[in-house]
Amino acid sequence: MLPKPNFGVFTFLEKQQFRKENMKKITLILLLLLIGMGQHAFAREGYHIKLKLTGANDTEAYLAYYYAKGLPTIYKADSAHIDKNGVAVFNNKESTIGGIYIILLSDQKTYFEFLLNNGDDIGINMSVKDLPYSVTFNNSPENEYFQQYEKFLKTYGEDQQKLLKEYAGAKTKADSSTVRQKLNDHAKQLTTYRKSVAAQHPNTLLATIFHALELPVVPDGPHYLSDGKTVDSTFSYTYYKDHYWDGFNFQDDRLIHTPILEPKLTEYFNRLTYPSPDSIDKEADMLLAKTKGTKELFKYTLDWIKNFSLDSKIMGMDVVFVYLVENYYMKGDATWLSNDDLSKYIDRASKIMPNVIGNVAPEIKMPDINGKEQSLSDIKAKYTLVVFWSPECGHCQHEIPLVDSVYRAVLKSKGVKVYAVRTEGDEKKWKEFIDKNNLNDWINVWDPDHTREDYRTKYDVYSTPIIYLLDDKKIIRGKKLDHTNITQVIDMIEQKDKTTKVKS
Repeated sequence: MLPKPNFGVFTFLEKQQFRKENMKKITLILLLLLIGMGQHAFAREGYHIKLKLTGANDTEAYLAYYYAKGLPTIYKADSAHIDKNGVAVFNNKESTIGGIYIILLSDQKTYFEFLLNNGDDIGINMSVKDLPYSVTFNNSPENEYFQQYEKFLKTYGEDQQKLLKEYAGAKTKADSSTVRQKLNDHAKQLTTYRKSVAAQHPNTLLATIFHALELPVVPDGPHYLSDGKTVDSTFSYTYYKDHYWDGFNFQDDRLIHTPILEPKLTEYFNRLTYPSPDSIDKEADMLLAKTKGTKELFKYTLDWIKNFSLDSKIMGMDVVFVYLVENYYMKGDATWLSNDDLSKYIDRASKIMPNVIGNVAPEIKMPDINGKEQSLSDIKAKYTLVVFWSPECGHCQHEIPLVDSVYRAVLKSKGVKVYAVRTEGDEKKWKEFIDKNNLNDWINVWDPDHTREDYRTKYDVYSTPIIYLLDDKKIIRGKKLDHTNITQVIDMIEQKDKTTKVKS
């Protein structure tokens, strides 16, 4: 702020001189502000890339990008024709999310990577014969650092292969130990290189990428519990997990266009997170809070965890999907979904909710093969296996006899009864299959007039076979089982119940 003059002590001429000098200052300040505003207002959006190739002309080139994972999954963003002089130009005036991009030639095999930021205006020269080492850049110092890194990786990879060959040829334990140490020391060279580049160029995309690639280094031990005497056997795991995401900038959407996020999510949820719905919910909340406010990182992380919960082979993990729908999708966070798609998610969650593990199984009342009404809740058994199947389903034709074999060999003696629901198919074929496979010991029911098909919604039955395990109180203890794991689930339940009794 300009100082306020005390005109009471100035002469008239001094006042005039003061006004002139300060008007000049004000004019200069305004001019600088306008220049700054103009630069901001007219800053380039998108990209302008001039490509000069040796060894390729009169063909197509494509600009592609990664989306959270590596090759072969890349997405084409733009295309340009390579003229007879080997020149192609990619030009886009729309705002672009930066990242590691790829120039891909029309053979779909020849390519090289480079760094792209929104607003870049760069030139790229290359010879097709010696990619990626023939590439040079104009007006892009950051890509020069990236190219130096690729050359380092080439030498690093060659040295690593030599060490691996040496390790494979080791004849004694001492030799193997020596080479292992060489491999460990060699791996540190890569880490040191990345840290050095990131420190020298801290505000670059390359530094952001190198930080995102960092993995925790567990401090040397021993490490003790709070008593100072007992060694903490979980320290290495806990430390590694707690610091796993330290270098990843969840607020930089450019990382979505690198092959880093998906592998890190896979390792974190499959190897470092306890496989229970509560643990997955907790980790989901933590990661989604970190990505809140971004567009692409939040979207990918939420969708990835959603798919992980639905595709998981771990029993009961679909309850995580219900949690995500209730706490994110239904609260308007999935802005990229259409109303129709959002309705499908909500409908899917509503079908899962009644049959999550720990809930009382929804009631089913249907006539059996002799026309007698059979109620699921009336079955007196230590365990009830509820099987939804069809005699015309190929998978059922294979699986149902195997389930019966396990039932006769093991399950029946454990107090299991089978309540089998025919979902569809010809009545005659159904009865013939039962007789042929000697399933008369099961309670076989069906819906002859198609008036009780609400079981499909209650039990999320949209494929067959679907198998649930209920306890004596008809509480769901297992779902989506098959003949290979029913006995294991019962054994786990009984072991857990036994441990609970001992503790109490």
